[in-house]
Amino acid sequence: VQLQASGGGLVQAGGSLRLSCAASGRTFSRYTMGWFCQAPGKEREFVAAITSSGDTTYYADSVKGRFTISRDNAKSTVYLQMDSLKPEDTAVYYCAAKRLGLIVTSKDMYDYWGQGTQVTVSS
Repeated sequence: VQLQASGGGLVQAGGSLRLSCAASGRTFSRYTMGWFCQAPGKEREFVAAITSSGDTTYYADSVKGRFTISRDNAKSTVYLQMDSLKPEDTAVYYCAAKRLGLIVTSKDMYDYWGQGTQVTVSS
């Protein structure tokens, strides 16, 4: 599966952005999907994930209550709604796909990656 992330940009603290990740192929509904972020000089870290059916989601503590992950299997797209953004959310955001299974937070367990989209939050 090929993934194409979009929706990043520059926003002031307290603002919102909605990231999208469009997948190619007809098997999107079989994948658990995740979002990760990577700030300069830091490791890529887990942000949020959603099961193939969309019935279960999981978030990093740092974004819980501010970010919402969702998916539309008919459109082969996963979203990350980012509200109440903070300067420390500034990073490149990547979407990733994991073959059918439980949600995991380790980036090493994901099979496919998008190219990343830059999110910059100014103070």
